[in-house]
Amino acid sequence: MILHAQWRGKHVSDRPVLVWLHGFLGSGAEWLSVQHYFPDSPQLSIDLPAHGGSRAQRVAGFEQLSERLTATLRFHRVKRYWLIGYSLGGRVALYHACRHGGSDLLGLTVEGGHVGLTTDEERQQRRENDRAWAKRFRQQPLERTLDGWYRQPVFADLREPERQALIALRRNNHPQALAEMLMATSLAVQPDLRPDIAQLTCPLQYLCGEQDRRFSALAEQADIPYETLPAAGHNAHRANPQAFARRLAQRLPD
Repeated sequence: MILHAQWRGKHVSDRPVLVWLHGFLGSGAEWLSVQHYFPDSPQLSIDLPAHGGSRAQRVAGFEQLSERLTATLRFHRVKRYWLIGYSLGGRVALYHACRHGGSDLLGLTVEGGHVGLTTDEERQQRRENDRAWAKRFRQQPLERTLDGWYRQPVFADLREPERQALIALRRNNHPQALAEMLMATSLAVQPDLRPDIAQLTCPLQYLCGEQDRRFSALAEQADIPYETLPAAGHNAHRANPQAFARRLAQRLPD
């Protein structure tokens, strides 16, 4: 089984393919504001399970999701590629690079992606938190749940018009599918990838918004060099796509 994907940019090119993975609640279209800065690069936007064109798909966890990502890249005959992921997509990108990257993966850019929890206590707390959110997705009107979701501390930089715009953008998602995906890819079941990251043979670029203190602190604790994007919080590429594109362009191979 392959994931829904859409080509953008110049499909036939000697440049590496830019492969884009969105965050929870999003879709491949989330990256359009950044992608138009790379018109000469082949680009493949992928919809994760329970989202966009892959909304009917379900996965049991990160391993199965990484296998579908591999199958999708093979189906589209992607060889040399650079993987880019935001939040959940960043975690998927990290897992894939650490466990199944291979020589075709030239590097990855992760925006606000968690590298994994380190203790059983942290995992249990996260499991309980995600179960509570999954229950809300299943039982409440979706717009009410989304309003609560975007009032979490990690989104504290959002002003009310920005919050309402995101709610309007996400309200066509399927609540049951979101609940299942949330639990299948919970931090409670994601392995701690720090040891694997230390052994990566391809470049890792870690980005976060300058207002996203949680993830800049996480990068420091994990001893991962990181770059901050100005005038941005957790969803940095949405808040400042030009800065994101500039930082990414600086790292891409010819």
